[in-house]
Amino acid sequence: MERLKKRWGITSNLQAVLIFIVFAITGSASAWVSRPFCDWLGIYKEDFGAVWFTLIRLIIILPIYQVLLVAIGTIFGQFRFFWNFEKKMLKNMGLGFLFKD
Repeated sequence: MERLKKRWGITSNLQAVLIFIVFAITGSASAWVSRPFCDWLGIYKEDFGAVWFTLIRLIIILPIYQVLLVAIGTIFGQFRFFWNFEKKMLKNMGLGFLFKD
């Protein structure tokens, strides 16, 4: 746990627990929210097949996850950690141009 705390730049076990809770809630929530979004867009498994539907849904989940991660992190008082985490993740995905250093 100490290595993880050092790597993430956090100071307490409580903060680590809050971060784990945020990751858990965000993963579940983004999958849950993507279903009605796919319905709204008219994307159904029957129309695309299982493989294409899954790929499309994963593409839809990605931006939903990014937004929910910062929002839920803020609710749990961890905005700074998740904002920095988000910037690092997007830079690794090649979208670093979105943020000024």
